[in-house]
Amino acid sequence: MKMSRLGRTDLLVSRICLGSMTWGQQNTEQEGHAQMDLAFSRGVNFIDTAELYPIPPKADTQGQTERIIGSWMKARGNRDKVVLASKVVGRTANEYFRGGRPSTLNRADIFDAVDKSLAKLQTDYLDIYQIHWPDRPVPWGANPTRIGSTKPRADAFGGPDDEVPIAETLAVFDELVKIGKIRHYGLSNDSSWGVMRFVAEADKGIGPRPVSLQNAYNLLNRTFEVNLAEVCDREGISLLAYSPVAQGYLTGKYDNGARPEGSRTRLFNRGQRYETPNAAEVQLEYSTLARSFGMEPALFAGAYVASRPFVTASIVGATNLSQLQLALSAVDVTWTEEMQTAVDAIHQRVGNPCP
Repeated sequence: MKMSRLGRTDLLVSRICLGSMTWGQQNTEQEGHAQMDLAFSRGVNFIDTAELYPIPPKADTQGQTERIIGSWMKARGNRDKVVLASKVVGRTANEYFRGGRPSTLNRADIFDAVDKSLAKLQTDYLDIYQIHWPDRPVPWGANPTRIGSTKPRADAFGGPDDEVPIAETLAVFDELVKIGKIRHYGLSNDSSWGVMRFVAEADKGIGPRPVSLQNAYNLLNRTFEVNLAEVCDREGISLLAYSPVAQGYLTGKYDNGARPEGSRTRLFNRGQRYETPNAAEVQLEYSTLARSFGMEPALFAGAYVASRPFVTASIVGATNLSQLQLALSAVDVTWTEEMQTAVDAIHQRVGNPCP
């Protein structure tokens, strides 16, 4: 497994990060443990989770994913070998996260979140603690609002005065680093403006710089390349790319309108991000291209993301071990100039159909 440096830290993380959002709902604790065993046997050392998980978010399952990871680390006695990342929710009206009140990114709510996550994970520190989404309205490409999402609509805010200031949030993360509950912090579903505001406040001495940004990046959504790639490169911030196979829409299993039994689209009403106008035609085109190179579409899509020089780690998720085996194999594919030329030809014609 190839390793990369995380931001400007001394942490080395595997180019594949194991996502966990299905554990506790689509997957049992035993299945989650089996996925972690397989991934770590293949050289993965990086797990990403969140207080929100599993997906889709529900009060009666919230936190189960972190509990499964905690029980696995305790059983294996390997906490020191795991680079562990979790997330605090951004603003949400769902009151079950905070025991009966809405959540924002103020000190009380962040401390409540991190303490609960540490208890479930059975550890006293997180390597990376991420803001799942900002406490402000942001553009579609950075923070999509979709049916069933906990993420806030722009009209949920009363204006700039209703936002928790970035400096205030950053000061809380500074405190968490100093008392040892987290080693570093990162952002997620954020924009170029948001990343640079955190950097600017950090440069004023309010707190540390973000070390990572977790945003969607795949063949259907290359918006990171437009502005964020330069921001992250110049500021030493690692991209942790989620949805390399676009929630399964780049695996070929949904081609020609198929909806297999047991698939996420059959179980949950959460595919709107990848069901935009013309998206199905573009997804089929990428599937056909992958097969022309003798690859399964899922492997091709994963290999594309893993091959990008600005991707520190590609976050993969699976509901069974065969899917995970294929996802882990993406780093072993030699991405060629011919493949890139063919991908770019489609992208230049269709752009980003699913931001």
